[in-house]
Amino acid sequence: MKIYGVALLAGCFLLGKILGNMLGALINIKSDIGGVGFAMFLLMLSSIYLRKKGWLVQESERGIWFWSSIYIPIVVAMAATLNVKAAVSGGFIAILAGIGVTIVCLFLVPVIAKIGRKNESES
Repeated sequence: MKIYGVALLAGCFLLGKILGNMLGALINIKSDIGGVGFAMFLLMLSSIYLRKKGWLVQESERGIWFWSSIYIPIVVAMAATLNVKAAVSGGFIAILAGIGVTIVCLFLVPVIAKIGRKNESES
């Protein structure tokens, strides 16, 4: 089985981790700061660049979309787990802030869902 797009994803991930560690060292924190975000940004930029140049074949493009669609939920789940652990160890205010933001987001889901939707009478 051919796995298209993995080399680009791996390269972006490694470069993103390097940039995240450099940012952490720059602000004197011994940790990766935003490495995964840098990696996703680099993946988007590189795939757009390759597509505009015509160097990205259809199979590779589909492979990149597939791996990036798997990559994002995994990273979000890992970050959410770390955030919950930090909130529990951070105290009551951190937990209260997390609950508050979650409730606000739940109320905004219907509002955001209506954006861009045509009215039933216009159809």
